[in-house]
Amino acid sequence: MSTILIQNAAVVTIDDNRRVLNPGYVLVENDRIVDVGAGEPPSAARKADTIIDAELMAVMPGMVNAHTHLFQSFIRGLADDKPLLDWLRDAIWPVAQALTEEEAYVAAMVGLVENLRGGATTVIDHQYIHTEPGNDDGVCQAAEELGIRFMLARGWTDVNYHPAFMEPPDRIIAETTRVRAKWHGRDDDRIRVEFGPLIPWGCTDETMLRTGQVSADWGAGTHIHVAETRIEVEMNLESRGNRHIEWLESLGQLGPGMQLVHSVWLSDEEIDLIADRNAVVVHCPVSNMYLASGVARIPEMKAKGITIALASDGPGSNNSQDMMETLKVTALLHKVNTLDAMALLPEDVLWMACRGGAIAFGQPEQIGSIEVGKKADLVLVDLDTPLAMPVHRVPSALVYNCSARDVDTVIVDGRILMRHKAIIVLDEKALLARARAVCGNLFERAGVVV
Repeated sequence: MSTILIQNAAVVTIDDNRRVLNPGYVLVENDRIVDVGAGEPPSAARKADTIIDAELMAVMPGMVNAHTHLFQSFIRGLADDKPLLDWLRDAIWPVAQALTEEEAYVAAMVGLVENLRGGATTVIDHQYIHTEPGNDDGVCQAAEELGIRFMLARGWTDVNYHPAFMEPPDRIIAETTRVRAKWHGRDDDRIRVEFGPLIPWGCTDETMLRTGQVSADWGAGTHIHVAETRIEVEMNLESRGNRHIEWLESLGQLGPGMQLVHSVWLSDEEIDLIADRNAVVVHCPVSNMYLASGVARIPEMKAKGITIALASDGPGSNNSQDMMETLKVTALLHKVNTLDAMALLPEDVLWMACRGGAIAFGQPEQIGSIEVGKKADLVLVDLDTPLAMPVHRVPSALVYNCSARDVDTVIVDGRILMRHKAIIVLDEKALLARARAVCGNLFERAGVVV
């Protein structure tokens, strides 16, 4: 048995009452939170194997980065200032079609370390680059070795996309089944696998129905980009006669397990459909701004009771995976877009990043808040900085003042992965050196000149 006591902290619980215990303590036993309280910990807790004095720090639940593309760790900054479809053509496709299993592994490891440094203990990777059969395995291996909580949404497209990335339906189902059989449930369910249809215009109705049935048989979710840009919605109207959410509803695919990434260009009726079917919207504000895709109607969705999770999107269209940054951008974007200073409060965006993300990940009873019985996925954030002090309201400081550079300690499943702002489970400098070499070889093979 291993125990960790975090004491003298401002404990931002993100529980149903949104309690902040300042000062407070958290006691961890093995992979679970076994006690949370205000003030001094009980004397028995002071016998913990590891005691962390978190004075002038906040402890919060680990955030969920509910949508990224880890292979893009090698592509950041390659095609700035382009709209989505041009960005795909000029940046993503040339590099991605040359990606090997080793390169997928290294890119994923770099991206996952970046997520830890940004306060994310859980990541959903929409992984659609299958140019080598082992690419999915390389990504999952990186997550297993690092110790982060991870979902591989195995992406697929079977029509209208770059030929290097399209697959026939039988292969899509067979390979996703293989990857799930190998990785899903590993390490006490820390690694999970689901289907990730890429985009409505890249997926036939027939394959959506087939994968949807398999997913239902598994009791798994489905992860898909929808309504990211106005032109993509127009494409669906021309080809199918309906909008993206209407299309999913017509196929019987819209439900609680559906993770709707972006959801920028939605009609009033589509928002009502999402609310009625209890689907989850994954909001990627930095990417939507970077690609000039538009502004999702998040305050309206929140008012209708829709579950909203937050995400960075891939580092090729952000150009980082900093969830601390995502918190602030989410709040500010919707204030200025609605001209309402109270459109989203710090507590709202923290809820989306933690509790909304836990629902998107499929483990709302396991992660997302600091409560007895939940998994010990915790982040300690240093508040003793000129950028934050004096702290009058801790949730405000976390959202508006702090950055990834203030993340001090990260714990996943009761295991300390980062301490005193240093990754302690691998040689980070050696990883970065390997990434430079591997990426250089990849770009040379792909004929990409930077």
